[in-house]
Amino acid sequence: MNDAKLYEVIRAPRVSEKTARLQEVSNQYAFEVSTVATKADIKAAVEKLFDVKVEAVNVVNVKGKNKSFRQRQGSRGDWRKAYVKLADGQSIDVMNAKV
Repeated sequence: MNDAKLYEVIRAPRVSEKTARLQEVSNQYAFEVSTVATKADIKAAVEKLFDVKVEAVNVVNVKGKNKSFRQRQGSRGDWRKAYVKLADGQSIDVMNAKV
């Protein structure tokens, strides 16, 4: 997989209180990924970009919310989130990640 494809698969790390807790407790990291990416693509991209060993990948499709702005209805886009579990002793510095 070339570098351009890697950056298309993984769009950005997701940082929140929940993901910080997951990092501490179970060594899992959350990323926003492409809607057409498979678990194998995500695993390969994380392993190559961050030089870590991935144990498991779980994927969640997040439905966009309906919103209104000045009496006009609209909706935010759907997106996909991946939870990546790393092997013991591995870690990723998501604050300094260049994804």
